[in-house]
Amino acid sequence: MRIVHIDCGREMGGGQWQVLRLLRGLRGYGCESILMSRGRLGELAAEEGFPVEKVSWCIPAADLVHAHDARGHTVAALFARTPVIVARRVAFPVKQGWLSRWKYRRASHFIGVSQFVARMLMDAGVPAEKISIVHDGVPLLPLSLRDGPVLELAKNTSHLEQDLLHARLLVYLSDAEGLGSGALLGMSAGVPVIASRVGGLPEVIEDGVNGILTSNDPAEVARSVARLEADREEAARLGANARLTIEERFTVERMVDDTMAVYRRILHA
Repeated sequence: MRIVHIDCGREMGGGQWQVLRLLRGLRGYGCESILMSRGRLGELAAEEGFPVEKVSWCIPAADLVHAHDARGHTVAALFARTPVIVARRVAFPVKQGWLSRWKYRRASHFIGVSQFVARMLMDAGVPAEKISIVHDGVPLLPLSLRDGPVLELAKNTSHLEQDLLHARLLVYLSDAEGLGSGALLGMSAGVPVIASRVGGLPEVIEDGVNGILTSNDPAEVARSVARLEADREEAARLGANARLTIEERFTVERMVDDTMAVYRRILHA
């Protein structure tokens, strides 16, 4: 199977890390992946031996095209001559202008990162049968020593995995979140996560079981932090359950397997 991946992001955000992990995993299936990129993702992929091209109208021949962001979706809709799969990871409503409606009709299938994102796609008129849910996958990190600071993040950073080696807590606040790959990384390290009750985050975190869900009200966030700082046993329990959640539902291997299942379904439809 030959797949062209298109991602137009300049920096390595959560979506770009998912693409790189997917490329690595698809090698295990014997797939040939070609990445079209204009940013840091392309540099990292090239270092690992993947064919990388600049984003342009000239899309290489392939069995299918997988667009990983909005601009990649536009390029694929305009120039792809094979089935187009579009990854939708963001929690923003789908635009309703004529160009947006046209390019959404051009896609053969959509991969939503959560039930929340899938509902937004259906609200925009995408038929349910054209949507599959594939959660982000994260590596199983070394368990945090939890002898360092409380990390406060609005979104994941390039140093997050390193910072989690010593984090006591991870506070992950957001106004809109498709799923929350930064929160998943914290959970993978066994770090108790306090996260906003928005978007797809409640599909990952069960309040009081494997983390804490909060509003974005500063007073409520502060109370949640103080609660776990005062009760280290509860914090340890939440961290252990968080790690188990990742092992059971959000591994890179599962993300790759579920994506591959979508590819096969589209190509054999």
